[in-house]
Amino acid sequence: MTKIGKFRVADGLYLIEIPEANLCVQCGCPADSVKHLMKRGLIIPREKNGVTCETGPNAVLLSDVLVQNGSFANLAEFPVLQMLYRQGMILPKHPNNTGVKPMLIGLAEQVAAQIEYIYRGNYGLVSEEEIMATGVPEATAREMMRLKLRFAFGKISPADELLETRIVDSEPVEIRNGVFIRRLRLNVFEFRYENETVTVDLNLAPHESYSAPYPLGFHHIRREYFAVIHSGEGDGWNVNRPCMSSILMFQGKIYLIDAGPNVLYSLTALGIGVNEIEGIFHTHAHDDHIAGFTMLMRSDHRIRYYATPLVRASVARKLSALMAISEKNLFDYFDVRDLAFDVWNDIDGLEVKPVFSPHPVETSILMFRTLWEDGYRTYAHFADIVSLDVLKAWITDDDAAPGISQTCFDRVRDTYLTKFHIKKLDVGGGMIHGDANDFGADPSDKIILSHTSAELTNEQKEIGSGAPFGMVDVLIPTSQDYLHTYALDFLKAYFPSASICDLNILLNNELLTFNPQSILLRDGVIADEIYLILTGNVERIQSKMGIHNILSAGALIGEISALDGVASSGTYRAANFVQALRLPRSLYIQFVKRNSLYADIKRLQSKREFLQETWLFGEVVSYPTQNNLAKSMRFCVYAANEVFPREVYSDIFMVREGRLERYVGDRVIESLRPGHFFGEECVLFSKRGGYRIRAAEDTSVYRIPGDMLINIPVVRWKLFETYQKRMEIEVTVGLDAAS
Repeated sequence: MTKIGKFRVADGLYLIEIPEANLCVQCGCPADSVKHLMKRGLIIPREKNGVTCETGPNAVLLSDVLVQNGSFANLAEFPVLQMLYRQGMILPKHPNNTGVKPMLIGLAEQVAAQIEYIYRGNYGLVSEEEIMATGVPEATAREMMRLKLRFAFGKISPADELLETRIVDSEPVEIRNGVFIRRLRLNVFEFRYENETVTVDLNLAPHESYSAPYPLGFHHIRREYFAVIHSGEGDGWNVNRPCMSSILMFQGKIYLIDAGPNVLYSLTALGIGVNEIEGIFHTHAHDDHIAGFTMLMRSDHRIRYYATPLVRASVARKLSALMAISEKNLFDYFDVRDLAFDVWNDIDGLEVKPVFSPHPVETSILMFRTLWEDGYRTYAHFADIVSLDVLKAWITDDDAAPGISQTCFDRVRDTYLTKFHIKKLDVGGGMIHGDANDFGADPSDKIILSHTSAELTNEQKEIGSGAPFGMVDVLIPTSQDYLHTYALDFLKAYFPSASICDLNILLNNELLTFNPQSILLRDGVIADEIYLILTGNVERIQSKMGIHNILSAGALIGEISALDGVASSGTYRAANFVQALRLPRSLYIQFVKRNSLYADIKRLQSKREFLQETWLFGEVVSYPTQNNLAKSMRFCVYAANEVFPREVYSDIFMVREGRLERYVGDRVIESLRPGHFFGEECVLFSKRGGYRIRAAEDTSVYRIPGDMLINIPVVRWKLFETYQKRMEIEVTVGLDAAS
């Protein structure tokens, strides 16, 4: 009988059980890892000594890299919370509180990053000085800190007081009770107990992604004037629903409220591509509202980031620890737009008022309104809040004691009961979430109960409604056709020299809707029409070459095939509901000739096709951006055995043909073939890594200016992800050489 049990839970997520050693290790911790374990029956409710609690892992093995294929690889906040509170490892007099602490296992830098990230996830900003640095007056900062200390039981405690750690490298390290672990290579580990060994590989394949624990199906959403799409009503423990979130549609534009785990999966299910997102409104920095943050970096434009400076500072502290990136560089991926507390901030006609909400970390509840014929139409998003009974028990006249004043309590209560047309509430209960009973007399037209893993009780159902995923509440219906507006904006950007009357020739064509998983254009087929994607996502697949890219709004499907009468070099398939403008081949050819565009298109064709077939540029990046990149690319040739000088370049070097070798010392650590690149550390940080580059054979490369790339979030993020992975390999090679 084996002593080590190994369970594959999901892509990049495993569980190692060694009952004799009282050790259960969660290997990998992507977003919603606890939900995956619950779904597989590896975390279950039980009763121990008459106390209800949960089973589960008591240690977490971290990934060697921060990010894999665009998603956070190490999100240990909820796994640790599950151990401390739901298993009871920290609760006084709980039978599972035996003195054994949750353990984090991994590389020194990853463990340190997780300690700081969990610390900031528990507390946010940790002093009056940090709060005041965001522009909050001293008296208000003192009031906020008193409340924070009450949530924290009177003390801000370092995360490492609650956790054990083990640093893993190539030599075996004892975890606990005779169980050893060692690192074989990047993200590959070996567990040993007595005479048994088990290997765990946490690497994702190039086109794998961390999966969601729940199915969502596909939804076809009409773009409205002012409406709310309900994109999540669960919490961090609900295995069947995404975490509480909403999507606002305003004048045809898409705005997110928070970005929780698997946000890209939710957007795909709703037929929304990442390039369609205008902005995100952010409430606070807990993982169930922030874990999908990196997905918003997969756009070809800087998405607007709306939050109060207080919330933004809290988010920056946490994410900078998690991502090993400085706070000043963190928001380079976004267009930051600060919101002022307690006033209506006008955003192109959509007004938003953030109000401070009592919570362990800095939090804003958000109120939205826009003018209409009978006054304002309004929506309120109350995540996260706390029950009035909890707050009332914390009222104290002692200005120096943790707690709140009567004035603060009255202000919170009055805010909670403000009337809105639609109000979505956190009713998760406990010490840090809301209670539906506080809203029994709420005058709002419609109340939606959210942020819970439990089914609504009959009493709660009498107070508020539920909201299945994808349900839409329309506050102001549209009388416009936003799809033609999108199409005209794209065509103007693509063909700036064409007259409006000529663009209208293209615009006066059929709008089509493609069902999920239907094929728009097959590999090897000559396109009879071109499709301008207006909403949704399209997969571009060349399985023989290992290419699988996602194209979003603004992509042109089949242009080169139609213009030149050549077979398509890939298959294009709808990933969700896709809406597109159909451009007949004959009409498009006439339009190109009429506006003398063919020479420019042909001149850039080979470069654009090359970019489209690469991992770095193949997805999301729009037609005009690809054209600008193609114009700026310089072609260079290097002879076999030629060594690149060790300089700090401002360019990315991308292999066109041939092969380069990347090596440290005398050891080749990577072979760079067509589509591969180097130089990301120079572009991102103006520094050079510890490697050298040599042409293994006659090789041609494109040099692409770095200053263009850092302004394309999806490309910049991929450069950062590549940098992180290569740095870990270089460190490993250096350690091996030293030993």
